[in-house]
This record gives sequence, structure tokens and C-alpha cells, in this order.
Amino acid sequence: MIRSTCENALQVIRKAEQEFSLDPEHIIEKSYHMTTVLRNLLCTVKTNVLEKGFSDENEEINFFKNIKPQILGKLIFYNKVFRIEASCPVVTGKMHHKYFSNELNLLKQEYKEHFYNTDFYRYYRTGRTEWDHHFFCRGKIDLHEGVNSFVFEIDTQFSTYYDYKVARIIANELLYRYLVSKIEPDPQQTAIFSDGNTANRDFFWTDSKNALIELIYALHASGSISHGKAGIRKISMVFQLLFRIQLGDVHHAFHRMKDRTESKSIFLDQLKLSLKQHMEKEL
Repeated sequence: MIRSTCENALQVIRKAEQEFSLDPEHIIEKSYHMTTVLRNLLCTVKTNVLEKGFSDENEEINFFKNIKPQILGKLIFYNKVFRIEASCPVVTGKMHHKYFSNELNLLKQEYKEHFYNTDFYRYYRTGRTEWDHHFFCRGKIDLHEGVNSFVFEIDTQFSTYYDYKVARIIANELLYRYLVSKIEPDPQQTAIFSDGNTANRDFFWTDSKNALIELIYALHASGSISHGKAGIRKISMVFQLLFRIQLGDVHHAFHRMKDRTESKSIFLDQLKLSLKQHMEKEL
């Protein structure tokens, strides 16, 4: 059983990201630190997986579909942020805007070349599960599918090949939002991440990421923000900046919520109950 290993790994990521800041003045240092943390974490998880193995196929699928891609995807993301920021020629102005616009175009081109209109991308994005045993169990790579030559370099004891594809999808989602925020910065972003703004350093989200995503979708669905004109991407970006948190692939998380067997709005149900109890105490 490696459940405790996975839970500890995700906890390490959450703690590290709570301390991560998008403050332009420290972004190179912070992204390098996150890259180091995630690289070491991935090595630790690999050692545990190779030593302990999986209890059954479901545990193996969950690891290679959900756990490892989160670690590797964020490792790829923070490393890309570090490389992009370290190579940026200026910190403001037209050249700065052009530089990040070019990086965004490169990302879009990568999407068209490697993900757009592929069967696996559609399979993953739509939340399907019927082929999970093929995509996320080791030793089932089918060369007849025309896989990338990268497959010959992977450690087949710690990769199914498709876990890397999911990691790339997660990394590109995060990078897309990051690059858009650099090109179209939120006017409040500087205030939120200002070193002098000590109040905001004690203001952070303490519930689960899924809880925040549930709240974001509820606000979007109800049209409570900007008369319903604000999109999911914009709302999620504002909350990520406000609470200093990286939510990852919010769309995929939302699709997983729709598959819940009991209540599909666990956090909102609890929110309503907590408010009701608080009101009754005040009477």
C-alpha cells in the first residue's frame, strides 16, 4: 500500500504552494525552489513505489492517472516558469509583453502538435474511465498506436507513458494561465503580492482545493459575479491570486465532482449547514 506515501506527497505540495508567490520580484527564486522540492519529492515517491508496489490494479490506476501526474505536471510547470522568467530580457514595457506573447504562441503551437484532436486527449478531458486499465497500468504500451519515441527512454517500472501525457496537460493548463496573467495582468495583483501588504500574508484558503473549485463553479453558475459575464478561468485566477493557491485543472476536477455517488455539492451543503447553525446560535 502506498496510500500514505501519496497523501504525504500531496501534503508537501500543498504546503510548498501556500508559501509560493507570483510576486515578479521573487518569481525566479521561488519557481526554482518549487522545481527542487518537486524533483526531490518525485524521487522519494518513486523509491516508495518500487519498494512497496501496489495492492491492486485500482491503486495502480489511481497513482498513474491522478497522483504522479500532479507531481510531475507541477514539476514541469515550475521548471518552465523558471526558464521563461530567467530568460526574460526586461521586466516591463512592450518588449516584456512581446516576450510573453511569444511564449504563449509557442504553448498554443505545442497544443496543436501534440494534443489537439488526439483520442487520448479527448478521453482524458471528458473524464472517461473504460480504458484506464490500458492507459494507466504498467507494461501495456502498444507500439501500434504510433507513440512518441520518448517512450523508449522511460522507466517502465515507474511510468505507463500516458501518465506523462496527463502531466503535460496539467503543466500546459497551469502555464497557459500564468502566461495570460503576464500579458493581461490583474490590476490588483501587485497589491495582493506586495511585500508591504502583511495582512494578505495571513489570508489564505484553508479548506480543500475541490471545495474552492466547487465554490467557483457555484458563483459562475449563479451569475453572481459581473452579472454572469465572468468566465471560469477569470474567476479561478482571481481566487488563486487572492488566496495564494494553485488550483490546477479546475475543469477536470469539476468533471470528477459530477461523478460523486452521494452529494455532488459536498462543500456547499456543509457551507449551508454551517451558516444555519451559526444563525441559530445567534438567536
